[in-house]
Amino acid sequence: MTSDNPAPPTTPEQAVEIVRDRYAEPKLPDGTPAELRVEEFDIGYLVYAVFPPVTDAAGRPQPAPPGGSKIVVSKETGETVTVPNYPTEAAIALYRRQRQ
Repeated sequence: MTSDNPAPPTTPEQAVEIVRDRYAEPKLPDGTPAELRVEEFDIGYLVYAVFPPVTDAAGRPQPAPPGGSKIVVSKETGETVTVPNYPTEAAIALYRRQRQ
């Protein structure tokens, strides 16, 4: 199948590959690829990049910049959908509400 119509994933690794095929790879400030994590749930896989904490010049923690998104890969169809960069459970709950 083409990346436009991926086979539905059966593992978290397959979900990450679908995301890598369809979206730009997130980068860390030094240009290296960011780690992608996956949270499996009943109807999909939530895939998101992990970035190091932001600190100021004195090393004090700073809030993360606003924005960003997470990607859900459907277990049924392989379709990908972006959701806001909410905490994991909130992002999954939003995806479920959108599918009802």
